[in-house]
Amino acid sequence: MPAFFHHLSEVLYQVLECVGVNPWVVERRRHTFLHREAARDLYDHQPGCDTTTFHFGSQTEGTTTPGLQSDTDTLFTRNAFNIMYSWDDWQQGKFNLLMVREEDTPPQHYLLQLIWSNVPLPATHTDDPNYVTDSQGRVFYSNMAVVRIMAAACGKMQQPHLRQGPSNSWSEDWDVVSAFHCHGLPAEIMSWFTKMQQCYWPSQETLQAAQRCGCFLVPAGCHGSVNENIQWRITPNLIERLLMFSLNMVPIKCLVILKMIKKQEFVKYIICENNCKFTTCHCKTALFFTLNRTHPTVWTKCRLIECIVRCLQTILEFLNQGECPHFIVEGVDLFDGKLCRECQMRLEQAIRGMIQDDMHVLFHLQSDDLGQRLMGLPNEVRPHPGNDVNAGICGKLARDMFVQYLLNVTFVCHRLCTSEEADLYTSLTNEITMLESLEMNASTTQYDKHFIKFIVKSLMSVKASVTSSYCIQTDQPFPQDIWQMYGKSLNTDVASSKLKLASMHYCRGELRRAASVLHEVEFDLDDSVEPVCVCRERGNDKLSKTFCEYTVQNYSDRQLTKKLAFCVRFLREEKFCAPQFLWCEMYRAVGDDIDHRNVIEHQWMDWAEVDARPFLLYLQYLTYRGLGMRHRQLGALLRLNNILISRDKANQLYHHETALNLMGHCCELEGYLHKALESYNASLRENPRNNAANWHKQRLELIMNI
Repeated sequence: MPAFFHHLSEVLYQVLECVGVNPWVVERRRHTFLHREAARDLYDHQPGCDTTTFHFGSQTEGTTTPGLQSDTDTLFTRNAFNIMYSWDDWQQGKFNLLMVREEDTPPQHYLLQLIWSNVPLPATHTDDPNYVTDSQGRVFYSNMAVVRIMAAACGKMQQPHLRQGPSNSWSEDWDVVSAFHCHGLPAEIMSWFTKMQQCYWPSQETLQAAQRCGCFLVPAGCHGSVNENIQWRITPNLIERLLMFSLNMVPIKCLVILKMIKKQEFVKYIICENNCKFTTCHCKTALFFTLNRTHPTVWTKCRLIECIVRCLQTILEFLNQGECPHFIVEGVDLFDGKLCRECQMRLEQAIRGMIQDDMHVLFHLQSDDLGQRLMGLPNEVRPHPGNDVNAGICGKLARDMFVQYLLNVTFVCHRLCTSEEADLYTSLTNEITMLESLEMNASTTQYDKHFIKFIVKSLMSVKASVTSSYCIQTDQPFPQDIWQMYGKSLNTDVASSKLKLASMHYCRGELRRAASVLHEVEFDLDDSVEPVCVCRERGNDKLSKTFCEYTVQNYSDRQLTKKLAFCVRFLREEKFCAPQFLWCEMYRAVGDDIDHRNVIEHQWMDWAEVDARPFLLYLQYLTYRGLGMRHRQLGALLRLNNILISRDKANQLYHHETALNLMGHCCELEGYLHKALESYNASLRENPRNNAANWHKQRLELIMNI
């Protein structure tokens, strides 16, 4: 290797640190997506759902940068089906599918034969169009069933149906695969463990953990096969993720560079009519094989470029032999159906040129301006973990994790509100008891525990408010445990639960207590706090710099909630804890408005939802008005107005139209009816449908005789 590779490796290592390939961002990515898995997993096991969700790929592994624009790989399994390796695996009452291989079945593929659920015998007939009966009378589950199901789901969401390989998605940013989880490993994967015993990598600890992973069957037949529509491909995604999580930063950076080269350079040489492509999977496979046969001492910071060259040489080996073996599954050629021989030869020649040119290709990489950064980074500069790129990545990941958390809380609240089994208070009590029991279960992971604690706090806030609302409505004394309920819910974030407590005090006539809580919220709700909501997108999705910098090295949920402000939510059962003006938000539909709600809007639009900052100021206005503190009352009104007239601040709101409605009510109370009407009209310009401003405008026009 050229002598300058050592120095250039050090510089390249630092450059990659600057664009999100560093321990802080990698840890944040893994922390976020594993928590999102846990949050989604809990929802998936609610009544009516029986799926488990997994996140794989570069976003989860931390092997991407903003410039690579990687999609999010999601796989979910349908647990109602029991996948059988043998007849001993049959389960009564389940949809049993037996894994079948025949002489002409391609490697890595299986057929799934339907077995009766009431008796361990092969099914001989079915009217279900998702199954195919062969000439021998055997019934097989078609992989096209997934395509039909996802196409119908996309149609229901009014989204396009995008299909690529086993993925069926509604967005190019998401790679969504529906699969079956196989508990245990087939023979073609088990043989891999024996081969790995005397290799440099993976470690024995990693191999032991991998044996407990299981694998998946994804709906992908072998291209050109006679039975392509009933073949399912076996994939060891969990093992691959475990392998990636075991790596240090050098191989991770190595893989990122391979992806950049693939995206910019390899694509130039893969031009033919056969839809050929060299994929990220090929890059990762080359990395795995190179790690497997290279001494660990090579994988150091000062030898990064040497490691990249070694991986390229591994790719050359694959191209030269015309076959890319799967690292784990025996007998599989990853070039098959992906890269024709002509493209392989052109790509081989191109890679040889890169290596012979001493990897000058690195200086021409455009992704994340890597080439320019490589030439311009001074030796003495060490990248700070909180630079704009790294902080921006971490901030978005942290925010998105809590969006998933809140989305699940929304689903649970909607399910409990629409359930006919019991009143909401009893349903909440049962739900909280179930979750607390699940948290104590020995098999519950730490990620599950974190999410369970969050959702219990959120539901406890609702339970306290529902109880208070009933007591205020019926003029009954509060139960002794009500303050304990509120106490358990107050640190979901810096504002929402406390604002609900303050609102309850206001509605109960305890204005000084309300003012005290509002003062505490005002102190905590500074400009570094990031608003979060699951209802809709906001005008400006740019996160505050202070919040982003905070998230780089603060991973715990407890720390992050100190910098988040969720929107304040009141269910209809909580309405006596909300100012009466907000009740209209719970009945916002006019005419056929309900028909113009999307799937998410159907979950929340029968509740009152308002951003924390506008609600804080509105509640302060009402409270100080009741206390006769005119100066403070006008100060709150002025600050609310400043939010709405500032484009930057207004674009930070998720419920801009509701904030305008609150401003309109304040104007009414001040006697400025024309200004109030202007505010309601501005609200309707934001959202003409499903907007309580329609009611307020009609009411005000009657008062004004317009």
